[in-house]
Amino acid sequence: MNMAKNLAFKQETFRDDYTYSNSAEAIRRFPFPFAEDEYMYSVNIEQHNGGAPGSVFEHAIDVDEHYVAECADRALVLEDDPLRYIALPHMMDAQWDMVELVMDSLSTDYPEQFKLTKDGDNWHWINKPLGIDQKFVFGDESTLPMQPFEFVGRQVQGDWIILDQRDDDLFADMGIVTSQADWSMAFDAGMSFKEWHGPVPQANELGIFDRALKYLLHLQYGSPVRRLNWTMTVNPRLDTSPENYPLWGPDNVSVTPENVGDKVHLRVELQALFRLPRSNAIAFSVRGYLASVNELATYPRWAKRLRRVLTNLHPDLSEYKGLDFYRQMVIDHLAPMDDGTELELGTHPE
Repeated sequence: MNMAKNLAFKQETFRDDYTYSNSAEAIRRFPFPFAEDEYMYSVNIEQHNGGAPGSVFEHAIDVDEHYVAECADRALVLEDDPLRYIALPHMMDAQWDMVELVMDSLSTDYPEQFKLTKDGDNWHWINKPLGIDQKFVFGDESTLPMQPFEFVGRQVQGDWIILDQRDDDLFADMGIVTSQADWSMAFDAGMSFKEWHGPVPQANELGIFDRALKYLLHLQYGSPVRRLNWTMTVNPRLDTSPENYPLWGPDNVSVTPENVGDKVHLRVELQALFRLPRSNAIAFSVRGYLASVNELATYPRWAKRLRRVLTNLHPDLSEYKGLDFYRQMVIDHLAPMDDGTELELGTHPE
């Protein structure tokens, strides 16, 4: 099934009444991150040049049934806290790089939804799902209703952090960040790569970030890469930012053995990195996917594997990911579904 042709966008919420849910198709394409029964932090980087048809890896920028609702949630966050969008003054070339990356990718991969016409520097952009029809001059920010990166950043799912490369390091000098798992763009703006990753347990001791930085400094234009990261979230809330901790922190203690299957969500981040052509910056996209424990358990293989991963998880990682309140309840909830059968390697659902 070609998702692009059959995209039906859901009206749903990621706050207050939390009406978010996944269709059967969305559960099936969920980027389940566990290939074995034990999880250990690693860089796990691979080429991001396509993937299985219908999968979240198929296109450079994934658009799914949650697109319209996620863009609406982003608009709410920005209205409330404009500092979730930050672009330092020297990043204007990178802003136009992002306009090109987003518009070229979406119009090529989802032609029924997005259309881009170019006549030299005169561009015409149509975003049907969001009802946007904009003519502008590429390179002239006065022809757009807001800064170029904010304009396209409001039209993609996931967070985007743009890393400026200088002095053999990467600096988070631009970003649109409204759905982060407990970190802050305002706090991290201008920080170097290692400062930014300082809090991750075990990884620094293992030298993971030294190696990752070395690798990224040599990232080539036209050869983007990707990796998966994961955590868990109570309720399908996108904006679990430190700034709003009072709004979502208390949810952690609302989990009970009765509601754990619906309330606790596996939150998987598809992280992709693109070298940008004019600025030589690196675009780092962090696209979050949410599925409740019960949604994942529609596939018995995933129910078993998730139970085993959580059972074997290193206590430091459990604490760092904030799972200690409800991890045991999730394990107990999944226990009747795990008969102990040995599972082959791989993340596939069946």
